[in-house]
Amino acid sequence: MSVPATFDLSSLRRAYASGAITPAELIEDALRRADDKRFPNVWIGKTSRDRLLEMTRALPSRPDDKLPLYGVPFAIKDNIDLAGTRTTAGCPDFAYLPPESATVVKRLIAAGALPIGKTNLDQFATGLVGTRSPYGNCQSVFDSQCISGGSSSGSAVAVAAGMVTFALGTDTAGSGRVPAAFNHIVGHKPTRGLLSNHGVVPACRSLDCVSIFAGSCHDAQAVLDVAAEFDAADPYSRTRPKTGVAIPDPFRFGILPPAQREFFGDIEAAALYEATIIRLRECGGEPVEFDYLPFAQVAALLYAGPWVAERRAAVGEFFNQHADSLHPVVREIIGGASKYDAVAAFDGQYRLQTLSQTVREIWRKLDVLLLPTTGTTYRIEEVLADPVRLNSNLGHYTNFVNLLDLAALALPAGFRPSNGLPFGVTLVGPAFSDDALLALGARYHCSLGGNIGVTPAKIAEQPLPRVKNEGVLLAVVGAHLRGQPLNHQLTSRRARFVRRTRTAPCYRLYALANTQPPKPGLRRVAEKLPQGIEIEVWMLDEAGFGSFVAEIPPPLGIGTLELEDGGSVKGFLCEPIGLEGARDITEFGGWLAYRQAASK
Repeated sequence: MSVPATFDLSSLRRAYASGAITPAELIEDALRRADDKRFPNVWIGKTSRDRLLEMTRALPSRPDDKLPLYGVPFAIKDNIDLAGTRTTAGCPDFAYLPPESATVVKRLIAAGALPIGKTNLDQFATGLVGTRSPYGNCQSVFDSQCISGGSSSGSAVAVAAGMVTFALGTDTAGSGRVPAAFNHIVGHKPTRGLLSNHGVVPACRSLDCVSIFAGSCHDAQAVLDVAAEFDAADPYSRTRPKTGVAIPDPFRFGILPPAQREFFGDIEAAALYEATIIRLRECGGEPVEFDYLPFAQVAALLYAGPWVAERRAAVGEFFNQHADSLHPVVREIIGGASKYDAVAAFDGQYRLQTLSQTVREIWRKLDVLLLPTTGTTYRIEEVLADPVRLNSNLGHYTNFVNLLDLAALALPAGFRPSNGLPFGVTLVGPAFSDDALLALGARYHCSLGGNIGVTPAKIAEQPLPRVKNEGVLLAVVGAHLRGQPLNHQLTSRRARFVRRTRTAPCYRLYALANTQPPKPGLRRVAEKLPQGIEIEVWMLDEAGFGSFVAEIPPPLGIGTLELEDGGSVKGFLCEPIGLEGARDITEFGGWLAYRQAASK
């Protein structure tokens, strides 16, 4: 027997393929690692050796392409059901024995993965610290005096300590990202509904996401590919598109203006964020400052708004009858829901919708956000002394993500020189940009180098394929842009936004006369102009493209547009007769800039 030194997916696959180890032999080593006394309070319950060996006997003797997670050990946050194992949600009096596993767990086991056990968490997934559990405080793998982050504390530590290949967490306010940052691993918070929540104890049912902790983006992608599938048993489940939202290359990444960078006095974290901006620029990105205020205002709604009442709804009658069974801080938070009524719930929704409109305008200028995962970190004794305020600080850059239906990927970003504690950043993208985020994250992670958690495994990311466009790419220049009156003609055909770019500098733009709604016309010219015209590129399937073209009225038509990067796509062009009486607005560089100027 030759057990790999590390449980990363590549090492396990090589060991199994060569016959150096069997799943049964690996289980013996995994259970030994799970008992490592250096990392206490990780597990609430471990799967019995006999049950795990029974699972290995159900596997074929050699790896099978139909089992992409053949013999891979994983951990499960203990608010996610594993059949025959108690689910506690961090509250012993709440515990129950589920007759079947959560949908996501079933899929992983069916793909060959082996569940080592259930991990510790902030009770009822309420907290970002890892100190709100009757099963003990989890600790950073780098310093036993420092917090692990939460609420998916045990799951992150199990990966960072090398006990398992990957772990499942959940994420409502940042619980799948903060522990990744504090333990120097990858934390993927998928698009809402991409992973089924059936068989998961809810925190805020409308926002909850099952999340993935792994040592690398490659391993997280492998788990996502197995677990992401529509589940009719989950009313919030969504179908994973064949091709997700792409991140162009080069890409524009949003960074915090200096005046909006909040690190709570942690100057070393501030320096590491600045260093990450430089590193991501070296990966092909262009940094663009953006206004974080509306995102922060959305974040404030999660705990200072009616969504707290959803946490009360999640525990239902148990809270009414067993409030004394809850951790004091968790009881105080959930108990605060009583001050919100139905009017407050609607007011909160209206406020969120208003802020969402503002945020959509910011996204027009960006492809991805680069944020600190947290502004700082804390010692366990500090959090116990001031649990609510310090926890709130940790959510400063995380709480908005699920409310705005975004995807996020937490990544390591170096270590503080003074104490050796890790710092992390998060890439945030639109819904269904998960694959693109993981591909970009792999590029960045490889450039960072170093080790995975405290394991001997080196960061050596395997390349992930970049998201490709499968369908017809269409450039729009005017009334079909996002936020404009005819954009619904794209979205009703399930067109997906790809990117914002410019044409090659050989097109003039005109405001057409007597059109309703107002429309521009694009004309190719022989001269070379100072810059191209701003456009959006969308993707439609062939049927959608055909029906869209059939609706286009003269004098507009579809031709082939040359882009500033040398590529080409289908796009709107105007017949010469349509330019009679039109105004040349090329100097504005795009339709939206012209309309904004005209409205003043």
